[in-house]
Amino acid sequence: MNQKILYGMLFATSLGTVSLAFAQQRTTPPPMPPQATEFYTPVPPKVTPGKMNNQAPSDAIVLFDGSSLSNFVSAKDGSSPVPMVANSAVPAGVDYNMWLGPAPKRNFNANRFHFNFRWFWDYAGGLMTDWGVHEIDIALYAMGVSAPKSVMASGGKFAYPDDASETPDTLQTVYEYEGFNMLWEHATGIDGGNYGTTEGIAFIGNNATLVVNRGGWKVIPETETVDGQRKPKVEEVPHTKPSGPSALELHAVNFVEAMTANDSKLLKCGIQTGSVAAINAQMGNIAYKTGKKVYWDASKNLFTDTEANQLIKANYHNGWVVPKV
Repeated sequence: MNQKILYGMLFATSLGTVSLAFAQQRTTPPPMPPQATEFYTPVPPKVTPGKMNNQAPSDAIVLFDGSSLSNFVSAKDGSSPVPMVANSAVPAGVDYNMWLGPAPKRNFNANRFHFNFRWFWDYAGGLMTDWGVHEIDIALYAMGVSAPKSVMASGGKFAYPDDASETPDTLQTVYEYEGFNMLWEHATGIDGGNYGTTEGIAFIGNNATLVVNRGGWKVIPETETVDGQRKPKVEEVPHTKPSGPSALELHAVNFVEAMTANDSKLLKCGIQTGSVAAINAQMGNIAYKTGKKVYWDASKNLFTDTEANQLIKANYHNGWVVPKV
């Protein structure tokens, strides 16, 4: 950042974005797999990443006044392990071939069907993408960034090493942006999380830490010595819940209004905004799969690593293809 003051916005968050929240799961429509050269398109100046999950800021405080800042995004999921189950017959009324779509052909298995499909690489990216889009969105919005300079990740199946899932149940991902780092952390089988919450984003600055999730926000001040006594640098703000309609309700109304008027300019959050958060989350999985620190070349919309670039493009099966427009 070229300024030395970050205004940490005290905003209300919507149902499930970058906050690593697991109080409620939700499903999202599958993204259109991009071509390798179209994997990432920088957000134009008029598009603000993150609006999909945030109401307008209701207040602001100065949290950062110095040369460094880090964002910490954390999700704790107290879910149980996914037990091994045998393949079985396709449930009545299910068009299984259509359900698989472009995913590889497999015999039907209940673990790979409703809800738990997200823990298998054929269909999803585990917690890194399932909740990453929700939580990371808020961090990108607040910091005004879209693409990292580099990403590295480490984790594995540490909580439930013998269950049926494939994706890591424990993961730490470090994103390097211009002027600050963002640490993503998720863990399964843990209800207690950082800063006394199961999920959220912490903006850690020189003056205070702002903790935000869909349930509200709080400010934890740093301290300094004044006249021989330790005093807070800024006023502490206890957990504060947003008032009025939820962000989810406001976005639903806004979407209907834009559809009714057939005017995409009315949208508070366009499709591209969602893609930015999804792509950043997917970058975390790419770093994890390669086991490398991968670097992003924004001028080419590609990684500088050949192996990482191979993971950008989806491989379609069963005759499915990406439409050419």
